[in-house]
Amino acid sequence: MNLEHLNKLKKLLSSPKKIAIIPHKNPDGDAIGSTLALWHYLVNTGHTASIVAPNDYPKFLKWMPGSDKILNFEKENSQSKACINNADIIFTLDFNHLGRVGQMSAVLESATATFVMVDHHQEPSDYAKIMYSDVKMSSTCEMVYVLINQLGDENSITPEIANCIYTGIMTDTGSFKFAATTSNTHRVIADLMDKGAEGTEIHHRIYDTNSPSRLHLLGCALKNMVILEEYSTAYITLSQDELDAYNYQKGDTEGFVNYGLTLDGIKFAVIFIENREEGIYKISFRSVGEFSVNDFARKHFSGGGHTNAAGGKSDDNIEDTITKFISLLPLYKNQLQP
Repeated sequence: MNLEHLNKLKKLLSSPKKIAIIPHKNPDGDAIGSTLALWHYLVNTGHTASIVAPNDYPKFLKWMPGSDKILNFEKENSQSKACINNADIIFTLDFNHLGRVGQMSAVLESATATFVMVDHHQEPSDYAKIMYSDVKMSSTCEMVYVLINQLGDENSITPEIANCIYTGIMTDTGSFKFAATTSNTHRVIADLMDKGAEGTEIHHRIYDTNSPSRLHLLGCALKNMVILEEYSTAYITLSQDELDAYNYQKGDTEGFVNYGLTLDGIKFAVIFIENREEGIYKISFRSVGEFSVNDFARKHFSGGGHTNAAGGKSDDNIEDTITKFISLLPLYKNQLQP
């Protein structure tokens, strides 16, 4: 955070405030980890804080300390709206456009609180008065760690905060293998472990608590994989019927898209997942090297994210969506060469 915005934030937090902390819709490990870490920090330093999530999040994240305090906007609507409307400060974490919170956007847009954005995605919008935006950071959780240190409270990182931050960094870096993982990221992780983060236990809780139905769904997804060698591309489709057949639970498809990139010679991996309730196909894009899936998603599928990881959507049926996707690949053939 630059000095001007940091000083503004310090002034804001110099006396007890009512604070709402908001992750994006369908929050992942980084969104939940960062909001919980910030919540613990703010409560421990004398503020009244609440986390309001737009909707539910995966079961494998619900062990995290403080997760039972998170309000679900869909299920606890009145209480959630009250927290937002009564807040002096609203922190938005792990997203940079109010459209990323779904049906909560109207409530946030009408809020009178001072907005503080903490996020590492590209092309932030300008709704926040105080911004900490850094696309070079591995995760929003790493940014929360840096922010706490910049506020002069590095000694206030408790084991609970350390576990939350560690979780978000680990999940958003693919267990520290993605390109955004820097030497400083590892130094942060080392300090978090010194402060009480339980790395082995966190990894177990995130990755080693699968249900049989999730593994069967993974088998279905891998069976559906199509490899387009000419474009160094692999894509997976999952229909709503297939999700239902394997008793899909929120978060079950997390990480499926990355399997395409484990294939030798593949630079671009995509998964198309039907959401019949919303009438769309949700799309996740992943890449290695210089090919920007952020640009691809923004230009063609109403999405965006990072250079090597982004999301999007399609309102078409799967046949038309795949036809459109494949028709675009010749435009990027030179970028996708091995």
